[in-house]
Amino acid sequence: MRGKHVVLSLVCLVLGFILAFSFSLANSEQAEQGSRTNGQWKQEEALRDQILEFQQKNNNLQEDLYEKQDKVVNMEKEFSKEKQIYFNLAEDAEKYRMYLGKTKVKGPGVTVTLSDAKYDPEEENANNYIVHEHHVFKVINELYIAGASAVAINGQRLKHDSYILCNGPVIQIDGIEYPAPFKITAIGDSEVLSSAMNITGGVKDQLVNDNIIFEMKKESSVILEPTIGES
Repeated sequence: MRGKHVVLSLVCLVLGFILAFSFSLANSEQAEQGSRTNGQWKQEEALRDQILEFQQKNNNLQEDLYEKQDKVVNMEKEFSKEKQIYFNLAEDAEKYRMYLGKTKVKGPGVTVTLSDAKYDPEEENANNYIVHEHHVFKVINELYIAGASAVAINGQRLKHDSYILCNGPVIQIDGIEYPAPFKITAIGDSEVLSSAMNITGGVKDQLVNDNIIFEMKKESSVILEPTIGES
């Protein structure tokens, strides 16, 4: 009977040892598994934080880029405005140089020639059939009114302060004398200039009534040199 108790005790002891070992092993594996999962979670959390940080930096850089792009666009607009201003100033300067007779110009236009009438022995006053400065002034003024951008008389370019004086059979242009016929050349729209000169009762008719021989020719290309002593 004692032998059975001994065997039973041994069996219970072995069984208890096995159960205890199994429980300990299970607890150890569970603890190890719990510890590894916690570490992975922390690593994933750190990666997420790092990704969010990079995303925030990227957003900040993107905003900074947009801001700099806006500045570049505004600077380009300002440069464009300044370029247009400089272009307009250069264009105006060229226009003023042209009006002052300081630059060579080329373009379509007209040529008006004023000649003295043929000698009339019955005419006591020779002044009644020669070209005077007021005849020349009428033509020049009408050409400018019609839009002429540059005018020359016998090749001499007129400028803003030019003067014309009559001295017998010749006229003086800025102190230089020229005999008749007087060839007045103007650059501008040839159709407009010729129409202005041919208006009924206008300059042409007035000159013809004063016994002045009036001739006009449309020009497809006229070249006017700068005024003498200018460049």
